Amino acid sequence: MLFRKKMEQSCLYCRYSTKLSEDMMLCAKKGIVAVCDDCRKFRYDPFKRVPPKPNALDFSKYDEDDFSL
Repeated sequence: MLFRKKMEQSCLYCRYSTKLSEDMMLCAKKGIVAVCDDCRKFRYDPFKRVPPKPNALDFSKYDEDDFSL
């Protein structure tokens, strides 16, 4: 997923952009743009993608005997 050939173009993942706020980016090529904008200068930067957090584990179905030796 991080290194797909067909990555959706978004300024949020571009190497030329820097995040200013939740919905605005500063692009080195275009200036201030929206997060969802894209252009011909788009270059994907995999380090800008933040993976989703894993789901929390549910320990309620276990009792104290399950955790003892």
